[in-house]
Amino acid sequence: MGRRGKLTNEELLMLKKKITDDEAFEIFFRDCYLRNLRPATIEYYKNEFHAAKKIINKQLVDCLQIDIETFILQSKQLMKVTSINTRLRALRSFYNFLSKNKHIDENPMRNIKLLRDRQKTIETLDNKEIETLLKTIRKQNSFIGFRDEVILLILLDTGVRLSELVGIEVNDVMENSIIVRKTKNLFERTVYLSDTTVEQLNRYIKIRGNVETDKLFITQDNGELKPHSIQTRFTKYGKDARITKRVSPHTFRHTMAKRMIVAGIDAFSLMAILGHQDIAITKKYVNLWGSDIERKHREYGALRGIKL
Repeated sequence: MGRRGKLTNEELLMLKKKITDDEAFEIFFRDCYLRNLRPATIEYYKNEFHAAKKIINKQLVDCLQIDIETFILQSKQLMKVTSINTRLRALRSFYNFLSKNKHIDENPMRNIKLLRDRQKTIETLDNKEIETLLKTIRKQNSFIGFRDEVILLILLDTGVRLSELVGIEVNDVMENSIIVRKTKNLFERTVYLSDTTVEQLNRYIKIRGNVETDKLFITQDNGELKPHSIQTRFTKYGKDARITKRVSPHTFRHTMAKRMIVAGIDAFSLMAILGHQDIAITKKYVNLWGSDIERKHREYGALRGIKL
């Protein structure tokens, strides 16, 4: 057989040097650092890649679409749809990067879509539940209790994320606003406070006094307050107040969003306040509480009072 013709596709593949998973991870995470992604995002990628590889049981760079499909079917026996989609998003970022930079020939995620999941109801707190929660916190008559009351007021007033709250420093507090610097999308934003929150926050700062850390919220030993500690305390407050809903900083964020939507705020303003990067996320909130908006429209519609 002559050897004057072109090499077959199979033979060409044999000549091409294949990248290994370790090499792929190295260049992918290098790009992540160059783009200044948040440490939490990079850690998320690392955890999801490691977990996915254990299920797929082969080099990720060698995966085909059929491997990803098999991975999804196996994962459905092990975890919730939300968790599977979280993993698929990480893999999509990984394969899109490798494909764009021609480190792999075929993108196995190209035709893979996220799994459909039922839209869950987002729990929010009503006036009575918030009042009961505040009474429960105030019963302590302690520095920790007053600190947690101020935290609750700020979370409800501004909708800041827990990670953003713990990053606030004393110098970030203005007259009636707070500059949120450690944000999820790295864009600083200003959130505004009601008169009640301003009064209580000023009292807290006086009681807090001068300590070594610049962080606004501190422990009883004058150390930095950690997110897990806040989460744990509010879960306990919820149980003590006999509130059956989940009580957490994220519940307060949702509660704030709903109350502002019902009051008539537009989606773009709410997007700026909450620090969303994508208007679609904010619109999801608007759609969830559409019945409340419908009621507001009936009450305050522009045609009310006009004799037509």
